[in-house]
Amino acid sequence: MPLFMDVHEKLPEGATATDVAGAHKADLETQGKYGVNYRQYWVDEANGKVFCLVEAPDADAAITVHREAHGLVADAIFEVVEGD
Repeated sequence: MPLFMDVHEKLPEGATATDVAGAHKADLETQGKYGVNYRQYWVDEANGKVFCLVEAPDADAAITVHREAHGLVADAIFEVVEGD
């Protein structure tokens, strides 16, 4: 299945890593009906950025999960290949 890295360039004002953890939990609860697997995420709290690694049939499926789960859609999404 294709692998994607999405980038959220700016978290909502005052959002913390704890808030992102809650959004990720909502992704996990929503992803199954779209054939998506949100594998991992990273938070750069100081710069308000979040990066999500996701297996999905296509970028639109990954975006749909974010939109439905919490409404925080990524600013960019890239298909990537995992290295060794």
